[in-house]
Amino acid sequence: MREDICTIPVSEAFEIKDGCPICRMYKTVEDRILNYILGDAMMEPDVRIETNKAGFCPNHLNKMMSMRGRLQLSLMLETHLKEIADTVFSKKLFSSAESKAKAAKKFNEGCFICRKIDFGFERMIDTIYRTYEKDRDFREMFNTQPRFCMHHFEQLLTGANKKKMPKYHKEFADNIIRITGDYLLNLCDDISAYCKSYDYRSREAEKGDMAELKLSPERATGFLNGQIPEEK
Repeated sequence: MREDICTIPVSEAFEIKDGCPICRMYKTVEDRILNYILGDAMMEPDVRIETNKAGFCPNHLNKMMSMRGRLQLSLMLETHLKEIADTVFSKKLFSSAESKAKAAKKFNEGCFICRKIDFGFERMIDTIYRTYEKDRDFREMFNTQPRFCMHHFEQLLTGANKKKMPKYHKEFADNIIRITGDYLLNLCDDISAYCKSYDYRSREAEKGDMAELKLSPERATGFLNGQIPEEK
């Protein structure tokens, strides 16, 4: 596979044959931006202006709280809180409760990190389509993946059209449907066997690897919510 600065992170995600490659790709983008925002970005005036206005969603705020860089985060929160105070709670003439609610809503719905992730992730998805169309080795890597989560299955399938993939859009769609469908059937069997193993009348636990069956709830959750389940 011929690699460049755009395809390297995509190919790295697909080289690992374990779990959903798009989840891995998303996590790579997310980790880089989290490290960036708690690093050099803190001292960039343009970034601070954006974070003051957009803030962070609960998910990314909690993730940053668990990372090193408590002082960096506190400095950003200091100016962000001041932005909220000046925008929402300032005693302006004719400032109604309704206008304050609308101003608060903008802060509650914004997230600097989510916006940056979406920007980078969309381009990586486009790279998948482009590389599948042009590179035989990548097509082989894609077509032999063990699974895609439900969220990314829908996202990839939605964008697989003739405009982006003139030659291979049908093959691409057929393979992602096959991979995800086969995985789902196996997952259904495993979660059913796991449930039946709690019935003393059932012998499901003796039919397979019970250690693997015990992970079926985590696997089902990861398949449905598009996240990498934590190890138990």
